[in-house]
Amino acid sequence: MKEEERVLTLDDYEYGVVVNALNEHRNDLIKEDRPTDAVDELLLKTIDAPTKKQKRRSHDEAR
Repeated sequence: MKEEERVLTLDDYEYGVVVNALNEHRNDLIKEDRPTDAVDELLLKTIDAPTKKQKRRSHDEAR
């Protein structure tokens, strides 16, 4: 069975909030001497996520 995949669309501010929240959570885990593997993977996946360019009409394109 294929795992379900979810896609989030975030603006630059929201993206920054998510990355900072994950990093803060990782830092808290490190202070508590707890494993950070899951948060590390999610943080890297978030940082490496591709951007999707918005489709916009050019001025020359017919409407």
